[in-house]
Amino acid sequence: MPIRYFDFWLPTFALALTVWVWAISFPRPGPLLSGEGTGLPSPLEREGKSAVIIAVCILIAALLRYVEPLCCLTATRPPQIWMVLLALGGIVLMAWGVRQGKGGQTWLLNGFSVLLIILLVVLKTPVFAQAASVGLRTLAGQQADLASPLDIRWLGFSYLAFRLVHVLRDFSAGRLPVVPLDEFVLYALFFPAYTAGPIDRVQRFVGELHSVHHLGEILIPAGQRIAIGIFKKFALADGLALIALNDTNAAQIISPGWTWVLLYAYALRIYFDFSGYTDIAIGLGMFAGVKMPENFESPYLKPNLTAFWNSWHITLAQWFRAYYFNPLTRALRGRKMPIPMVIFLTQVTTMILIGLWHGVTWNFLVWGAWHGVGLFVHNRWSDAFRARHAQWSAPVPLKAALNGAGTLLTFHYVVLGWVWFALADIQHSFATLGRLFGN
Repeated sequence: MPIRYFDFWLPTFALALTVWVWAISFPRPGPLLSGEGTGLPSPLEREGKSAVIIAVCILIAALLRYVEPLCCLTATRPPQIWMVLLALGGIVLMAWGVRQGKGGQTWLLNGFSVLLIILLVVLKTPVFAQAASVGLRTLAGQQADLASPLDIRWLGFSYLAFRLVHVLRDFSAGRLPVVPLDEFVLYALFFPAYTAGPIDRVQRFVGELHSVHHLGEILIPAGQRIAIGIFKKFALADGLALIALNDTNAAQIISPGWTWVLLYAYALRIYFDFSGYTDIAIGLGMFAGVKMPENFESPYLKPNLTAFWNSWHITLAQWFRAYYFNPLTRALRGRKMPIPMVIFLTQVTTMILIGLWHGVTWNFLVWGAWHGVGLFVHNRWSDAFRARHAQWSAPVPLKAALNGAGTLLTFHYVVLGWVWFALADIQHSFATLGRLFGN
């Protein structure tokens, strides 16, 4: 990475955040059992062994700096060992402090939730990322004038942050069982899902860890899932990427017909790319004995926008529904606000946040607003139709025709929204939309 030692420090800090959130969220067990006669370690022994394994992994990665033939696990040479030991000491002291009677306090829960969100905002906002890069480069004794918003590439942090915020919120609401440290670290940093989801819930994940799977039952399904994902990702998505809409291609095309071709190619490419990776992740998880949640269910074949968002990046939509949409809806209804206004505010702001989660730019904001308004219009149309035609039953051929028309309309509404997602500049996006319709 451009900033010295950051390919070592960012994974270490990801582990530290995970350990701290565990220490805050899961209170100490009751009277510790010695485990004598059971063959099982006591809770204290298990936590201690897990902490030692984490520390040893970090130390081994750092000590390889001094083993010339084997250096290094990181892309560049790790920091000096005294720096790593200081960092480990700070991690341990922080975890011990919140574990000794402070875990679970409201200010800690809220404070860590805010910290995770602030880190996410800094990483996703170019101006903040640039400022952070300048500060870190200065601290590392590097040239600040070479700073870039892309300097801090924290792989998978968006998904890690959402998992940890989920745990903090569910613990605060009393919805979590006690999870041992080793199982919690597996959940937060589970390799197949770490970089791009799905965003699992700790309750479901730990249940999968404790379920019994026989190799003969998972070998063929897991292999098939991985093979399908590889074909989607590397054959279809990467092939479509050559002609899919992007800033370069959009600037070179002047005809409406070819602009539509680029846009259709992008819509298919982003689906095959993301769903293909999800298939690979789920297949790898099955080999590890964990069946992860589905993230896509034929979204482009849905007859309305609500159904689309119930089948596209399902775990992200469920996360926002549980931790933003539902609490905000309850709060606004408690203020006796008109129902249509509540629906408009909750749906539009939820989708704007989902857009900004991909990056804090005007294009992602407009993309989120586009879907939020679309969901609101569909909600109002559905309510009005049900109120006026509650007793009406359409003949089967007409129902099929209406579903087909709804699917076609929904698909093109989603496709038009991808213009803001695919392009970096909002003026360029509006120009491309105009070109699609002959302007």
